[in-house]
Amino acid sequence: MDEKILKTMEYQKIIDQLSSFSQTALGKRTAEALRPVTDLEDVKRLLQATDEAFKVDRLKGAPGFGGIVDITPAVKRARIGGTLNPHELLGIATTLEGSRRIKRYIATMHEEHEVPLLYHLSDTLSDQKPLEDAIKRCIDESAEVLDSASPELATIRRELRSGEVRIREKLDAMIRSASVSKMLQDQLITIRGDRFVIPVKAEYRAHFGGIVHDQSGSGATLFIEPESIVAMNNKLRETRLREEREIEVILQKLTALVGEQAELLLYDGDVLGQLDFIFAKARLARELKGTLPRMNDRGFIKLKKGRHPLIPADQVVPIDVELGNQYTTIIVTGPNTGGKTVTLKTIGLLSLMAMSGLFVPAEDGSQLCVFDAIYADIGDEQSIEQSLSTFSSHMTNIISILRQMTPKSLVLLDELGAGTDPAEGSALAIAILEHIHSLGCRMVATTHFSELKVYAYERKGVINASMEFDVATLSPTYRLLVGIPGRSNAFAIAERLGLPERILEYARGEVTEEDMRVENMIASLEQNRLGAEQERETAEQLRREMEELRRRHAAELEKLEQQRDKRLEKAEEEAAAIIAKARQEAERIISDLRRLAMEEGAAVKEHKLIAARKQLDEAEPQRRKKSAAARKAAKPPRQIEPGDEVMVYSLNQKGHVVELSGNKEAIVQLGIMKMKVSLDDMELIAAPPASKPVQRTAPNVKRTRDENVRTELDLRGANLEEALIEVDRFIDEAYLSNLGQIYIIHGKGTGILRSGISEYLRKHKHIKSFRLGNYGEGGTGVTVAELK
Repeated sequence: MDEKILKTMEYQKIIDQLSSFSQTALGKRTAEALRPVTDLEDVKRLLQATDEAFKVDRLKGAPGFGGIVDITPAVKRARIGGTLNPHELLGIATTLEGSRRIKRYIATMHEEHEVPLLYHLSDTLSDQKPLEDAIKRCIDESAEVLDSASPELATIRRELRSGEVRIREKLDAMIRSASVSKMLQDQLITIRGDRFVIPVKAEYRAHFGGIVHDQSGSGATLFIEPESIVAMNNKLRETRLREEREIEVILQKLTALVGEQAELLLYDGDVLGQLDFIFAKARLARELKGTLPRMNDRGFIKLKKGRHPLIPADQVVPIDVELGNQYTTIIVTGPNTGGKTVTLKTIGLLSLMAMSGLFVPAEDGSQLCVFDAIYADIGDEQSIEQSLSTFSSHMTNIISILRQMTPKSLVLLDELGAGTDPAEGSALAIAILEHIHSLGCRMVATTHFSELKVYAYERKGVINASMEFDVATLSPTYRLLVGIPGRSNAFAIAERLGLPERILEYARGEVTEEDMRVENMIASLEQNRLGAEQERETAEQLRREMEELRRRHAAELEKLEQQRDKRLEKAEEEAAAIIAKARQEAERIISDLRRLAMEEGAAVKEHKLIAARKQLDEAEPQRRKKSAAARKAAKPPRQIEPGDEVMVYSLNQKGHVVELSGNKEAIVQLGIMKMKVSLDDMELIAAPPASKPVQRTAPNVKRTRDENVRTELDLRGANLEEALIEVDRFIDEAYLSNLGQIYIIHGKGTGILRSGISEYLRKHKHIKSFRLGNYGEGGTGVTVAELK
């Protein structure tokens, strides 16, 4: 991209903002090198990276880049054999630590919310933990070489400390003696040039031996190294030299380790700079309240409430503009200071930002194009507030644009044809517009010439636009109105400012009837537009309110249904618990009665106990059937197949699937009946055992024990014909449920029921044997049958 257009669009100011959000020198350097990209796929990747960083920043906050410094110069010097100082080595160690921290942070984020580009980029960071540990073992957080860096250094430093202690003890004894203390300016020990000295009054120099190392500014004090400690200071100096040599050896070893990993460290530095740069883009997007634009390479621009990023948020007026679909050229007319130039710069700068992988300050759904180049002739490269350039300067810029542009370029022209004779300027402007438009470029141009309004109206693919002007306040609103040419408003402004009516009438008479008709037509269009826009806003507000009411109603209805279902379910569970508790108590009492009857010979009749238990069973409430919506919402564990045990909701009865009938129905065995039931009306309870696969084509019923099947049948009060029908049905149910033994209660009475039932059981194919009840089973009032 030409640097000239970047300067015209004030692109560098955006880069400066972006750079300020970088946390490291590496990131700032990457941000400062950012330039627009002209390949669509590359732009999409850049925007995806920004979007992922924006998501991370929004959900968990951006990772911290503290401790990461620009290690490139130090690593390059280590690679060619130079020795690094402790500060440089410490910077490498903290950078490696920060690299591991960021890599771990992004990996954790990727597991919770996928950020593939950031994850793959951070995953390329090398693992330099051994090098980091080696440096930290030798250098502390203050960039000082530790005693533990080597055994030799530890020994040397012990000697240094003991030597310093001996010298201080010697000097301390000296300055406390009466003969010496009177010659001292202060009773203290100080250091000059790594030598321990004491402050001696100048007049006692002749009486005090030793070496003078310094004197005070006034000359009244001399800093003298007493002769008695010269040898001790010399030895201490030698020890310090040994320390320096050992430190040099340690630094050279660490530098060699850095040099071995130089290529990986340089690559890691670049990756860390890119990551910091990407998160800086995310922070800039948050600052500008930017959104992710949809990108294309077919020359289509659609900005929704686009804002110029360099104008304060409380002052900027958003614009809506569409270019490249029904029309490829927009001609904007209107008075000066109405915002035409700002509109051009907004379109150009937002396009450059999107091509650089930056979010743009516009609403969601905005679209921008990846152009091969953007060209502009705006204010002779001056700021928006400054005056326009001369005609020759404009022409120079336009000629350069005409030579370089292609059909995939965006051209922005401000005040086309200005600065010369209006007739010639308008003719030249129309010719330039026609040439650029016929080439297929996307173009936005501003002008004052009325002739260009007519050209835009008549030329296919070209549309008029204007900047709205409020005649009531004599001020522009800075809103872009696409489809409506601009008005001069000269007469209205002059009238509002107090120009005499006589002069205004004379001026109106000088304007041709056709021009007045055009002005009146534009005024009518603008009035109609304002009315339609107000109605549209009202309708949109009503639509939003209705949508909100509908959403709230649906949420409340769903909440009420959930509360109802929970309360009903809770009530059913409580009722079932009460019945279960009562049954347990009743069974306990019946058991006690039986025991007492056997122990004490009490005449407790078994059929009465059976009848009591039956009444208790009938007292248990039926569980509420699931609603169709609940059954639809509940996901079955798997598809229903032949042999499965199911619950049929409409009949509130369990059964077994015999075979499937199409995709929506199945034949179900319910007791002695077979019925065709919809799959939506049943729920899977249990599947057949894996060891006995079901033959899907066979109509055989899977016989399982059902805990709800009765084990006794009470026929008391029935005639023989009715009793035999009930016995036949009862035996079939018991046989299908794999019951081994059943009880038929017929009472003692005249014996007709007992005899008829015995005769029937003797011939029944499913009865293996039968007998009258024993003591405790009901005696002769009960027949006990054993099934085959």
